[in-house]
Amino acid sequence: MEERQVAIRVKDVKKVYKLYDKPSDRLKEALGLCGKQKKHKEHYALNGVDLTVYQGESVGIIGTNGSGKSTILKIITGVVNPTAGEVEVNGRISALLELGAGFNMEYNGIENIYLNGTMIGFSKQEIDEKLQDILDFADIGDYVYQPCKTYSSGMFVRLAFAVAINIEPEILIVDEALSVGDVFFQAKCYHKFEEFKEQGKTIVFVSHDLSSISKYCDRVILLNQGNKLGEGEPKEMIDAYKRVLVGQYEVPETEESNPAEEEQTQEAVEDTAANQGVNPNLLEYGNKKAEITEIYMCDEKGLRTTAVMKGSKFTIHMKVRFEVDLPSPIFAFTIKNIKGVEITGTNSMVEKAFLESVKAGEEMDISFTQKMDLQSGEYLVSFGLTGYEGDEFTVYHRLYDALNITVISDKDTVGYFDMNSKVEIVKVSK
Repeated sequence: MEERQVAIRVKDVKKVYKLYDKPSDRLKEALGLCGKQKKHKEHYALNGVDLTVYQGESVGIIGTNGSGKSTILKIITGVVNPTAGEVEVNGRISALLELGAGFNMEYNGIENIYLNGTMIGFSKQEIDEKLQDILDFADIGDYVYQPCKTYSSGMFVRLAFAVAINIEPEILIVDEALSVGDVFFQAKCYHKFEEFKEQGKTIVFVSHDLSSISKYCDRVILLNQGNKLGEGEPKEMIDAYKRVLVGQYEVPETEESNPAEEEQTQEAVEDTAANQGVNPNLLEYGNKKAEITEIYMCDEKGLRTTAVMKGSKFTIHMKVRFEVDLPSPIFAFTIKNIKGVEITGTNSMVEKAFLESVKAGEEMDISFTQKMDLQSGEYLVSFGLTGYEGDEFTVYHRLYDALNITVISDKDTVGYFDMNSKVEIVKVSK
């Protein structure tokens, strides 16, 4: 069996940042005015991370904010030096990290194409040969002859992406860059991504879009708080990531760890998990005769999460407390897309699930279980607690755009939801 060639190898890499309470502490320490006293705290952005990417692989890196995903990409590309450890890269890299970071806003688009190409290491002749492909991909028309400072944000990222993607690298490093521009440009970006995979290029892909991770990656690496928690098949690691989101994992032991810090870290994760996906700026109103006290979602295994696989069952929960006696309260939820379009929803009265009166002081946990047939993407859930007092409709408590749901899928059809069509094709001979 032929041995696989290594494209990227990261061995025991650590990245430590010094954090100061105030700028003067940094100056005092730099001038040696503090003696042996440290004026800083050490923050491990990466703590002894190992990973290997083989030539022709598409590897995804996932994790919560602050897990070290972008840091490790910057170390691989040479933008940032590691505090300790070794990095080996075999092949020419194109990095889509901070699109347009090398652009001069006073230059026009053409001038910036040549500026960036030169920085990457191409000759004028090589850039001349690639120029038309870059212009065709960016598709910003005559604006390419105008100063970049006059561009809309959409035009700017289109040109920056077009420059980065058309240098024909051996290794492509992508950090959330495939979500730029409008839906048509995104489709073009993903098509280019597919081309790279078919050509056997090596791809390292960081994204919060778990559907893209599931669809395009052969293997996934899970990071959290600077530690590597695991690696494996996309579905396995996405499931592990969902457990990380709700604090149901163990913090790995490291050389620099101590039990007190680990306990504090775990408590912080659990505190975050308790409010995971809840909008801190949600809109609420009502007379509060009854109150929604907690909202959350669970996957088909009963684990709290904000991400659900399309085609699987999931449950939306709302806990409520009643301050007064009430006749037949109605519990409801609706789901909107991020543009504010109401897509679906239901309530306990429509479902004929609860038509009873309640007493003051009672608490209830209401659950709505259903199959997820929405297309991949981000959605917002609103909650309602209402009822009729006589003939008068009364709002006790409503929470608008309260909970975020991420739907993960490797197959999307047209529109908002999947009709789960069964396709049968029969060849009829003449």
